Amino acid sequence: MNITRCATSGGPEVLKPATFRDPSAGPGEVIIDVAASGVNYADVLQRRGLYPSPPGAPDWPGLEVAGTVSAVGEGVTGRCVGDRVCALTSGGGYAERIAIHESLTLPVPSDVSMVEAAALVEASCTALSNLREASAIPGETMLVHGGLGGVGSIAVQLGAALGLRVLATAGGRARADRCLELGAAAAFDYRTEDWATEVSALGGADIILDVVGAAYLEPNLRALATGGRLVVIGMQRGARGELDLGMLLTKRARVIGTALRSRPLAERAAIVADVERTAWPLVPERVRPLVHATFPLADAASAHTMLEAGGVTGSLVLTV
Repeated sequence: MNITRCATSGGPEVLKPATFRDPSAGPGEVIIDVAASGVNYADVLQRRGLYPSPPGAPDWPGLEVAGTVSAVGEGVTGRCVGDRVCALTSGGGYAERIAIHESLTLPVPSDVSMVEAAALVEASCTALSNLREASAIPGETMLVHGGLGGVGSIAVQLGAALGLRVLATAGGRARADRCLELGAAAAFDYRTEDWATEVSALGGADIILDVVGAAYLEPNLRALATGGRLVVIGMQRGARGELDLGMLLTKRARVIGTALRSRPLAERAAIVADVERTAWPLVPERVRPLVHATFPLADAASAHTMLEAGGVTGSLVLTV
């Protein structure tokens, strides 16, 4: 089968087409003939050598796919050949086929294309699992950084649909305004506005979903309400920063770090099941992925170049 993998760590140019043996379905697994694969910032980190695949996963990128089941392994009961599915992977999505445990698959929702489905799984699992980590309660205020990104745009829609007051940041007034269209109650241009002060003036955030990392540690703490929870889900602008422990104690706040791909199978399967119960009934009427552009599988390097340049609305998707 055809795949796209990194010959070495480096820039987008290290992503090259290659061939690899076709996968076979082990016990509990299905083979998916991939129609589309989502591109995530975690793939960029993996390409740079900063986020390797966990043991047992393919060593090429790709955390979510959509396609058709072409074979099933021993013991599979919930999926059949011909089913349209999307799946949360630990790696290896940049490929024509993938073997994956059936518990990590979801049906492609009605009125959602394969391309859209490939941009929906990882973001939905990330957003919902971190709302659970933060013990989110309807009526609370959630601040989403990067509210027009792949994860952020789903988090804004999902949070609003689940009864949270959602605030968001985005780069540029037009992008911030688009967050309002997705369901945010207020949105701030982080390039020109002091969003931490603005959020504090609105009563503070009970929950912050942060993809930025170290650069936002201090303003995030200022923006938290008393008893607030800062959930760090990315490190796009640094992994090390100073934390004002006095303010943390005064606000009785919590800092929570999470990761998805390295969790045991049972934990990831539980998250996927929660997404199917909680988020899938909202798709596509209240939650729908935004697809900025598509690229052929062999041209993953161009997708990475675009993602790193910034300004992507929603997600990028590779098509097979």
